[in-house]
Amino acid sequence: MTSHHCAGSPGRRHRYLYARQQGGVGLIEVLIAVLVLSVGFLGIAALQAHSLSINNGAMSRSMATVASYSILDAMRADIASAEGTAYNQTVKANACPAASTSLASVQLNLWCSQLASTLGAAASTTGTITCGNTGVCTIAITFDDSKSGTAGTGSSTGLQTITTRAML
Repeated sequence: MTSHHCAGSPGRRHRYLYARQQGGVGLIEVLIAVLVLSVGFLGIAALQAHSLSINNGAMSRSMATVASYSILDAMRADIASAEGTAYNQTVKANACPAASTSLASVQLNLWCSQLASTLGAAASTTGTITCGNTGVCTIAITFDDSKSGTAGTGSSTGLQTITTRAML
């Protein structure tokens, strides 16, 4: 009977040693899972930040397009002056031209102020109007888009140029 009693004793000791060796494995598995989830969440946060940056750039390009159509509409209201090249000039958003008594100067002043308020009142924010006597006009708006994280049109400075060509 004593041999039977001793035969069961090593089995319990083996289970105790095995449980003692495996005691920290569950904690390590949890730590690895938390690490993997943390890296995943950091990736999602970076993707969200990049997405917001790209959306800001798209909004700026949309605002430049709206501004180009705005001055085109103003020029259509004053078509004789537009075809007579009264609007042909470059305005800088940090130094808008003064409005005088002509409708063209008032419209250019308002347009320059619109560029300054929507795209930034900087020397790099410019609007160029080129109209011929045929009524075909080209509007080029250049602005700093470096905050969006995208490269500009052919340069690494972040300058974007939106060009609109239309007939009055």
